[in-house]
Amino acid sequence: MSQLAQNDIDRVIEMAWEDRTPFEAIEHQFQLQEKEVIDLMRRTLRASSFRLWRKRVNSGVSQKHLKKRNEAIERFKCASQRQITHNKISKR
Repeated sequence: MSQLAQNDIDRVIEMAWEDRTPFEAIEHQFQLQEKEVIDLMRRTLRASSFRLWRKRVNSGVSQKHLKKRNEAIERFKCASQRQITHNKISKR
């Protein structure tokens, strides 16, 4: 795994917690594959928080995998959120 700045690690964790943000979006922005995101979450979160996250990701409630995602969902961010491109948020 490449060396990430602390603010990038924080953003990866935030994206991983979001149910609608797929692993593919994290890989696109940070070049981290699913296994690397899981490893990062395991190292960064408390053990109980990591177990809750993994349980939710694997429960079917989460839309973390594009292949398992409902076809009606065409985006991985809120419709009202401003455009995000490679983790750079446009000014408001």
